Order: sequence, then C-alpha cells, then structure tokens
Amino acid sequence: MKYAIIEAGGKQYRAEEGKTITVDLLTANVGDEVTLDKVLMLVDGDSVTVGTPYITGAKLDATVKEHFKGKKILIFKYKPKIDYRRKTGHRQQYTRLLVQSIVTE
Repeated sequence: MKYAIIEAGGKQYRAEEGKTITVDLLTANVGDEVTLDKVLMLVDGDSVTVGTPYITGAKLDATVKEHFKGKKILIFKYKPKIDYRRKTGHRQQYTRLLVQSIVTE
C-alpha cells in the first residue's frame, strides 16, 4: 500500500492513491488539477522515506471534487452579573480532493 503524509494549509494529512482527503479551502475551481509538493513522508510497501522537512522531487497530484462548509460551531461569551452575552458562529470552508497519484523522482 502506497501512501504519503503531506502538508497543506499548515496541517498534515494522510493521502492514499484513489482516495479522497479533505483540506482547508483551496483557490482552485472544481475539476481543476492541483499539485501538492510538500510531502513529509512517503511509504511504499516496506520502504519508508522521511523528509527533512520535505522530500525533494516528491509530489501529489489531485483533482478538486467539491468545496463545502463544515459543521457550524457556536461561540458563546458570558460574564456573570453584568448582563454581557455574545453569541456568534463559524463554519469552516473545506475542499475535497481526489488523490490521483503520488509521484517520486
């Protein structure tokens, strides 16, 4: 089984060929091909390659499947006895990628 640990948006993700991963919102349109070149670790069967911090020549090719919003998170601030209440919410935007191939040079 071949998989890679990549960095996208300051976070790390485990990506396998043919599977989808969900990352923070990317500026690419739906259907576009994107290349992620910040590969931290590459596993191909029994061989493991670890970068310092990235593996040179390794990249991940993926297709943008959709953009969507995550679950709503409620923020409620409250201070007792002084009638202070603030309620706000946040919905994070994500991009779902279909991993086409993991390439090493």
